[in-house]
Amino acid sequence: MADPYRISSGTEPTPPATHADSGGLLRPLLWVVLIVSAVANGVSSIVGLPVLVGAAFGLLTLACAAALIVHHYRHRRG
Repeated sequence: MADPYRISSGTEPTPPATHADSGGLLRPLLWVVLIVSAVANGVSSIVGLPVLVGAAFGLLTLACAAALIVHHYRHRRG
């Protein structure tokens, strides 16, 4: 059924990407790496490993968080 209140330019946009189209394994992999790197960052601080090790895990955590945010906004519906 057509929406009588919707203004149309004549061509309809393409439907949003499905879960399989949007890289189905990327998001869970990013979550796993985010959690593991956050835990490793905390453990490296507690154990007393060199600061560069903790900084590397911290940067990896931030990179995964940024990638998840970008992935969310690129593949959201609506």
